[in-house]
Amino acid sequence: MLRHLTRLAASSGTVLLSLTMVTFVLARVLPSDPALAYIGPKATAAQAARLRADLGLDEPLPVQYWKYLTSLVRGDWGNSLATKRPVLDEIASRLPSTLELIFTAMLVAAVAGTVLGVIAARRPGGRVDGLVRLLSIGGVSVPAFWLGLLLQLLFVDRLHLLPATGAFSNTLKFTDPVRAVTGLPLLDSLLTGNWTALGDGLAHLVLPAVTLAAYPLGLVARMTRGAMIEVLAQDHVTAARAFGLRESTVVWSLALRNAASPALTVLGMATAYSLTGTFFVEIVFNWPGIGQFATEAMLAVDYPAIMAITLLGAVGYLGTNAAVDLLQAKIDPRVRPS
Repeated sequence: MLRHLTRLAASSGTVLLSLTMVTFVLARVLPSDPALAYIGPKATAAQAARLRADLGLDEPLPVQYWKYLTSLVRGDWGNSLATKRPVLDEIASRLPSTLELIFTAMLVAAVAGTVLGVIAARRPGGRVDGLVRLLSIGGVSVPAFWLGLLLQLLFVDRLHLLPATGAFSNTLKFTDPVRAVTGLPLLDSLLTGNWTALGDGLAHLVLPAVTLAAYPLGLVARMTRGAMIEVLAQDHVTAARAFGLRESTVVWSLALRNAASPALTVLGMATAYSLTGTFFVEIVFNWPGIGQFATEAMLAVDYPAIMAITLLGAVGYLGTNAAVDLLQAKIDPRVRPS
């Protein structure tokens, strides 16, 4: 396991180094002037030239890249050209809301997808199986932004059951403000006993979480169904039934444990993908997370912010895959590294 972790760390480091090189070069060859983006379009040529020298943009590209790498190691990811604030501060203020959204969506996808997959696998070819497959295909096929708009039309405009946008109501900051403890708004509301803020936040979370969960839910349901059908046909399951074990024990304990590995892999990939896939959902629901910051950075050609968000997504993707590998080894001894 130690050798496996060492190889994993080495490969992840290589990927991150290559990613920083690619994003750095692409950011420098964009047809725009970062100095003008930072100082404003009305700046004089002399002011722009002086700012390029201050930012190091007049130095050779290898020198700029080396300074960028050393700054990353020190924890300095640069300043946003649009907001003039450190990029890490911008990310830190928005990341908690995105993490809560992703965690809720993946929890819904894992639980609902697994349950639907198991139910469909018990009677393949039946009506329930057909309905689950239809829902799975729909969840994978429907674009997130379109599904979000449909849910808003149904639950907000027609039924008036849920709020349309935002993470909390605008009046909440005056009546029941959330006191920061961990930085995660919903968790802080729970820890501080702010039940009004907790209920309001959960109501705002429902629609974006369901929208983000639709794609991974469909994948998990289809993968669980296929793996369960294969496992339920194996000899050890037949023997367990012959020995008189309860059907629920056979299905939900014995068979599901053996079928969980493929679904876990898909869920891990979907979780990593959601780090960037959440951008569309956050725009539709005006969610105050990384997605809005990334969109604004791309429109403003804010290359320090774009590079930081790209690097953050890569770190999240690699970390999620590593966690899935370790969890698979814990669940299924057959996949443990030798």
